[in-house]
Amino acid sequence: INAEYGEEDFAMSLSAKAALAPTGVLRAGINLSNFLLVSTRDPLTGVAPSMAAELGRRLGVPVEFVLFDHPKLLCDAAADQVWDVAFLGADPARAGLISFTAPYAEIPCTYMVPENSWIQTIDQVDREGHRVAVKSGAAYHLWLQRNLRHASMVETETLDELSLIHI
Repeated sequence: INAEYGEEDFAMSLSAKAALAPTGVLRAGINLSNFLLVSTRDPLTGVAPSMAAELGRRLGVPVEFVLFDHPKLLCDAAADQVWDVAFLGADPARAGLISFTAPYAEIPCTYMVPENSWIQTIDQVDREGHRVAVKSGAAYHLWLQRNLRHASMVETETLDELSLIHI
């Protein structure tokens, strides 16, 4: 037992290691499409890879990054148990298969409209005849599915496609 920690801390870390890295390797699911969480792909840098590396270091296990091009693919892979931890937005639609911790980050979100749009406040968005573009499968998409009542959604597979839509 490390003299820096008491016996209870050591037992808890063994329990955490068994729960989070049951194979002896921390397999971290990484959503490559969120530039807020992954800054570069080669080498892999950003908030999510850094947090996974630190978690692995604290558990005393190596980290293997399991990469996904889309958050929906990362979520769907939970059923196959190919990753042990992942860094993605918590959402009730995902909670059937994934257990979420308290938030590690909060990302403020809003709508983007053309400069000359008459829409000036958030409450003006959800109206009949309005269309809201969103990346399919993202946490924002799941939130909009639950909360939009009047506006319709235009879904894209990538963020780049969003910039091509003129709503």
